Amino acid sequence: MNLTPIVLHFLSASLILAPTPSAENWPQWRGPAGDGISSETNLPTKWSDKDNLAWTFPLPGMGESTPAVWGDRIFLTCQDGDHIALFCISTDGKELWRKPVGPGGRTIRNNEGNGASASPSTDGKHVWVFVGSGELACYDFDGNETWKFNVQERYGKFNIQWGFHCTPLLDGDRLYLQLFHSGGHQLVALNKATGEEVWKVERKGGGHGENRESYASMVVYRKGDQAYLVAHGDDFATAHRLTDGSEIWRVGDLTIGNRQDLRFVASPAVSPDLIVIPSCKNGPVVAVKPEATGMITTGSPAEAWRLAKGTPDVPSPLIHDGLVYLCKEDGALVCLDAKTGEEKYTQRLHSSLYRASPVWADGNLYLTAKDGTMTVVKAGPKFEKIAENTLPDQFQASPAISGGRIYFHGFGALYAVGPAGK
Repeated sequence: MNLTPIVLHFLSASLILAPTPSAENWPQWRGPAGDGISSETNLPTKWSDKDNLAWTFPLPGMGESTPAVWGDRIFLTCQDGDHIALFCISTDGKELWRKPVGPGGRTIRNNEGNGASASPSTDGKHVWVFVGSGELACYDFDGNETWKFNVQERYGKFNIQWGFHCTPLLDGDRLYLQLFHSGGHQLVALNKATGEEVWKVERKGGGHGENRESYASMVVYRKGDQAYLVAHGDDFATAHRLTDGSEIWRVGDLTIGNRQDLRFVASPAVSPDLIVIPSCKNGPVVAVKPEATGMITTGSPAEAWRLAKGTPDVPSPLIHDGLVYLCKEDGALVCLDAKTGEEKYTQRLHSSLYRASPVWADGNLYLTAKDGTMTVVKAGPKFEKIAENTLPDQFQASPAISGGRIYFHGFGALYAVGPAGK
């Protein structure tokens, strides 16, 4: 009896029924775990506007939001006429829908930012979006509005020099807001399904002048059953319980002398065993033990280590595999030992302004300069540049990674780097 056709039949069936690798979603600004790390592999390391570019989607105006990607949908914000709009774009580069969220038009710091700075978040069923004028909205995947309100009308008018840019934090069934500006300092938890307030706390700080303003975004620390929020601004970083916003610890000595121009922009970085707190303007970098409690100042037992200077001013730190990476705004990449803070190397990447935060994927770091130069560096304690690539645009958004592609949101377009046909 010839079994070959039967064997081939079952082999074919098993291949059809076997699970195929699924793309990892990038649901919000710093990725699946809020740490800038992707588990995707076989990612491109070399590209240009003529090579290894799946597609380019022209945008009607400027924006700096990192795309959120879920399945075959990409969400981002940008200026669209007189409004900041939320775009839903398919992973084949086609517009599915767009919704005006709030008024736009204002740009800050020589065209460095506008009301489309905060990044969208998604859970695969809904998408949440926040714009600089204060509108906070929830839409379903078909673009239908679920709820919407203006944060300034509910929690007080923003008083902040360069506009409000903090990204809300989506975690579980909550959406968390950090509202730090010269007019007040509040942490708010919302029911993500309804927009209703779950809790609100006044967060005390110590800043004067511009120090009271924060452009950083909250992160959530999580290890096993332990989880808490880390907020950043007004001269301190603080940890807060998810249940009611009560304070667990706070880190001080983050400012320099009596200066009053020390607003925080870079956000803290979290890993299961370490939390790295940046400051601003080449100030301190502090590594905090996650089990910390109470007040933490220079030399406290709750510190793993502290550097007196060297913080990135805008790009957020990244922690991976026992190393801490700091990409400074002038393009210097610093690698530190996560346990001790010992410097492994400092290497200049490219002479340009860096605003995007680094991401780690497939054994490499991806670093984005404003002028469109993207450097790929092998992760590890020794510096090794894999590639330097360029795209013809300006970039301040951090990259998003999903489905074998890297998505870059430029001022003029969204770029899908990687294989076509997805």
